[in-house]
Amino acid sequence: MYELLQKLHSWWAYLALIVLFIAVVNALIGYTSKKSFESKDLRISLFALIFTHVQLLLGLAVYFVSQKGLKAFEIEGAMKNSELRLTMLEHPLINIIAIALITIGWSKHKKVAQELKFRKIFFFYAIGLVLILSRLPWKTWFA
Repeated sequence: MYELLQKLHSWWAYLALIVLFIAVVNALIGYTSKKSFESKDLRISLFALIFTHVQLLLGLAVYFVSQKGLKAFEIEGAMKNSELRLTMLEHPLINIIAIALITIGWSKHKKVAQELKFRKIFFFYAIGLVLILSRLPWKTWFA
């Protein structure tokens, strides 16, 4: 069960990052070129929101069944081990914050004038993307 969840979480991460990156670039292009926010832009932003939320759910499932997740807090000296600290604390915490920011960006873009929608999406989604990239377990991803 754990292996399946772990593989799904890892592979879905590629999709989520690609869609989130596309949403950030689309919002940046729309913001800098002063385009109007159209249904295509709405769908791109919504797909990024959905993909990141699915990734969060998969990640939480992995966290609660993994030996490197919640159970790692029982290991003596776990916080001194940087790889273990990343998977048990830093990765989940920072990614929850990142996805919360993406969600805030989605919510705020609906409440602003047409010309500010791209700015809200870009700002919150870009910060979320940077946070997610900062706490990825790169060693295990490319191993």
